[in-house]
Amino acid sequence: MTLVFVKDMPGRPDASLLRVLLRRFVFVPDDRRPDMSAELGAALRWLESASMPITELDEPRLARAALEILALQLDGQPAASSTFRRKRAVFKHALGYAVELGELAANPLDRVKWRPPKQNGAVDRRVVVNPSQARELLTAVSYVGRSRGPRLRAMFGCMYFAGLRPAEAAGLRRQDCELPATGWGLITLKKTRPQTNKRYTDSGETFDDRGLKHREDDIVRPVPIPPELVTMLREHLEAFGAAEDGRLFVTSGGRSFSGSAYAQVWKRARVLALAPDQVESPLAARPYDLRHAAVSLWLNAGVHAPEAAERAGHGVDVMLRVYARCIDGQREVANQRIEDALAA
Repeated sequence: MTLVFVKDMPGRPDASLLRVLLRRFVFVPDDRRPDMSAELGAALRWLESASMPITELDEPRLARAALEILALQLDGQPAASSTFRRKRAVFKHALGYAVELGELAANPLDRVKWRPPKQNGAVDRRVVVNPSQARELLTAVSYVGRSRGPRLRAMFGCMYFAGLRPAEAAGLRRQDCELPATGWGLITLKKTRPQTNKRYTDSGETFDDRGLKHREDDIVRPVPIPPELVTMLREHLEAFGAAEDGRLFVTSGGRSFSGSAYAQVWKRARVLALAPDQVESPLAARPYDLRHAAVSLWLNAGVHAPEAAERAGHGVDVMLRVYARCIDGQREVANQRIEDALAA
């Protein structure tokens, strides 16, 4: 969006070069900036001279142009509704700070009524695996690589059997798990471990411990887990142990797995577990689709929406909207219940 707010001046560098400049230098603290090449130095000088004063934003057309850019990905395809809302909120807060400083008289976004075309954000049912397919995939994961796949099998199992987000599974610790010898266990989620570029984290590390998504830092989320996952986690601990801080899913060197590492393992496991036509389909195309399969399974099994939402860490309204297309067979159930009520 920053590149919307530059003047049309001669010598404009390529957009991809300007994005590199912004990511690596302009938007990071001085002590985290690498040495600047001559090419980037010239691009920075152009950007500084072409940058519009913030008072130009009093013109609503510029704010509208920024929103239109936020509604698109770099390839020109529409961005997800949640992505647009998040970025618009950040933009609005930044402009609100400019109002506080007296740089703007009012927030220009308040005068722009434009919204991107609505997207319902519902999960595509074609990505949802059934229990048999999920088990085949988890078995296939254990055959990928000498140790990487075996170390990640239980992490993927947490996404399917407990509905965890990848960052929640990455932050799972031994002390967060109750793993009895028989019966159901319990995971008490306290932290997530999202990955980002270390230039932007407070710690300067690629992974930062964070609270649960959309929750206060001290809020926990208990998730009952079935015996199959309890066994999987016990076997994982017996084979690989845990990191010094208790984290379950780490490399042999004790580091967190990168998103690209476990995505690559998943890609290879799909080839081993699925038929060729399924590999080419959206079925479980991403590890996150295991979470979609978990929540869909709970809802189709008749778990009440508030209970399913609590386990998944969703609001009930959001969950029902997102998974509406993945709840099969409910029409017949509803018809039978109405018929029984009419006959009573």
